[in-house]
Amino acid sequence: MIRVLIADDQGMVRTGFTTFLGTQPDIEVVAEAVNGQEAVTRAAELAPDVVLMDVRMPVMDGLEATRRILAGTATKVLILTTFDLDDYVYEALRAGASGFLLKDASAQQLVEAVRVVAAGEALLAPSITRRLIAEFARLGGPRAPTVKRLAELTGRETEVLALMAQGLSNGEIAGRLVVAEQTVKTHVGRILAKLGLRDRAQAIVFAYETGLVRPGD
Repeated sequence: MIRVLIADDQGMVRTGFTTFLGTQPDIEVVAEAVNGQEAVTRAAELAPDVVLMDVRMPVMDGLEATRRILAGTATKVLILTTFDLDDYVYEALRAGASGFLLKDASAQQLVEAVRVVAAGEALLAPSITRRLIAEFARLGGPRAPTVKRLAELTGRETEVLALMAQGLSNGEIAGRLVVAEQTVKTHVGRILAKLGLRDRAQAIVFAYETGLVRPGD
């Protein structure tokens, strides 16, 4: 059973998402929160598997709430966003978010997003990846402290990380490298473990911060 906390200051959004998710046999909405502070408190009390987190909320915004929730838990955070929130994409990923979901997503997209994130995968649509790359380009180049950590990876793991950062799925990476998809999954797992990263989203941020992949690649 995937346990979900919904954090949004709009009652209609919370009600709609709770209704959608409540029809699924493998998902349970354990609580709702009307602001970031309440989300942090409820997450600490209930340890949900996934938090659906709005960005713009009173008392504490979703980015700060995400940082606090992920500071000491295995909970995954899925950011609820609209197309006008470009400025938040990069910071949300750096805060540890596992992906983004548009507020006008269909019921099926919502359910699949929760399952994907709960399984430890990242939910990054091509449009989100492009915005992430643009934001990275605006902020500047590689960060020296993180570059050194690349040496911990094997040549093949470095290659897989670069392809992940370009937005390729495990299946696409397998096709590019002519290996089994399970082999790619194993490499991804080792990459995350060696670098101390939570998921694919953080791996993509890491790849750009180290300069392994650059905007335009």
